Amino acid sequence: MKPWLPLTASLLALGGCASEPENVLERETAYQVEWIGERPLVERSHLTLNLGEDGRAYGNAGCNHWFAPYTLENDSLRFGQTGSTRKLCSPAVMEQEQRFLDALGQIQRWDVSPLGQLRLWPAHGKPIRLLPEQG
Repeated sequence: MKPWLPLTASLLALGGCASEPENVLERETAYQVEWIGERPLVERSHLTLNLGEDGRAYGNAGCNHWFAPYTLENDSLRFGQTGSTRKLCSPAVMEQEQRFLDALGQIQRWDVSPLGQLRLWPAHGKPIRLLPEQG
């Protein structure tokens, strides 16, 4: 047996584990929304979510800035009443923004998909899917 064979097998085994996404929800990290339920975002819109250490969530809802209290315990995540600034944008962006804010109020849990997407799950239906923003 070659002396380097066990070391190579060990390194390959470790590499396989490292490629699996971690089930971690980072606070103070900007996440960019990719999908809301069954629909992708309107072209060129930019929705974000940040979870502050102080129990306040905030971000960009596409046109307006939004904010809400949240509670996070293990895989349970819930948002309180959302608020936002009051700018007007195109009807499609405004509809998407309202859909996003309504969806936040329905969130009950979170997980990370095999593809590394953060998923925020409502009681029923498809999740909001997000990725960490590239800084």
